[in-house]
Amino acid sequence: MAKGKDVRIRVILECTSCVRNGVNKNKVSAGISRYITQKNRHNTPNRLELRKFCPYCYKHTIHGEIKK
Repeated sequence: MAKGKDVRIRVILECTSCVRNGVNKNKVSAGISRYITQKNRHNTPNRLELRKFCPYCYKHTIHGEIKK
């Protein structure tokens, strides 16, 4: 039998400081850092936040889950 919804889903994490600051305007490389990962829907029902390295900010920042 097929299951309705999968327990483990794929999520996209986006840098929160790049979005807030509008990405470093004086830097040559402009963009927003994004990571793709998986989470268990039953264990983590709320939004996921992880501390990851942002190559545009050149430091470790909080990356939050966004909608696809």
